[in-house]
Amino acid sequence: MADAKTECMSSSMKIFAARCLIALVVLAAASFAFANPFRTRIITGTSSPLVITVPDDHFLKITNFSQEGGTDRGVVSVTLTGDENGGTANVLTATRVDLSTGPNSQNAPEVINRAIIAGPARVTVTPVIGATLLITYRKESNEGGGGSNNIVFVSPTPGATTTPSGSPFPTLTP
Repeated sequence: MADAKTECMSSSMKIFAARCLIALVVLAAASFAFANPFRTRIITGTSSPLVITVPDDHFLKITNFSQEGGTDRGVVSVTLTGDENGGTANVLTATRVDLSTGPNSQNAPEVINRAIIAGPARVTVTPVIGATLLITYRKESNEGGGGSNNIVFVSPTPGATTTPSGSPFPTLTP
């Protein structure tokens, strides 16, 4: 009797483990299919310009834009494509990581700045002669407010009410 019970429990545990494994594989596959990975590109002085198209209801998050070498600074420029006013603006300059000598040398390391660009837009990074630029970015959808760390609490009861007590003006006592 005990052997049959043990065999039945062993069989149900194997089925449970198999179901858990299948669920884990499906969830892992979904995370790879829908994840927006960060991308890193290296742009040298002989490269062609990097052009990133940001569609409407998306945004581009730039987390690193650095430069080694060269005399001019690398620049991220944005052209608005959906606005009737349009226009182009430089939104981010490269952070110099080399502490070379000369007229353009830096005495201390610079802070790496970040930028978030809402679409629709066209983002361009033009190569700099004699420099190596590195940019790390990710395109994200803006639908449903994804990526927000805000927590919203909804309560069926009304919020707190205040009742006046005393005078709204302070009184001085000698």
